[in-house]
Amino acid sequence: MAERQEGPAQDASQTERAVALARLLRHECALLLQLYKEKETFLLYHPPDARRIVTLSADPEEPSAEQQVQLLHSALRQCLGLIHCVIQKEEEEWGELEGDYEAAKKRVRLRLEHLLSTTKALVETEDVILEVTPDHKCNEETDGGGGAFALKMWTYHVLLELVHWAERASQTLHVLHTERTETEDV
Repeated sequence: MAERQEGPAQDASQTERAVALARLLRHECALLLQLYKEKETFLLYHPPDARRIVTLSADPEEPSAEQQVQLLHSALRQCLGLIHCVIQKEEEEWGELEGDYEAAKKRVRLRLEHLLSTTKALVETEDVILEVTPDHKCNEETDGGGGAFALKMWTYHVLLELVHWAERASQTLHVLHTERTETEDV
């Protein structure tokens, strides 16, 4: 039986896996968005609001790589809540469907859950406790009030948000990985 590795080599291996998972999530989110655009062709004529759905409080100081991952973790929890909400609202509106788009939504949800567990393992300390449950209540109205069109526009906005945060996850975790491997080499 192999012994579990501890120390800098283990940290580098964990961060490397986290970066790979974030890149996979980024790919899955982009695919989900593409499938949605193919399904809802009218989106070409109705760009969504440019505002962010998921926001983080701005820190006056430049956060360390670990702090950036903690902030990212918070954003990813909000994203997980949003994808749960999309799934719930679409099922309420159209029932449970099958197909590539539905399968992609479920994969994104699972990847987000896995990435949350991974980021928690990377940066949680005795002083910083991180949750992995969705941070979003699915009780707001979709953009524009209600109805099928508003739900479709809101879903599009959420999917764009997921792509944005998956890209940020990839970048932020790459920075952490680079810092930890440089520390290991010293």
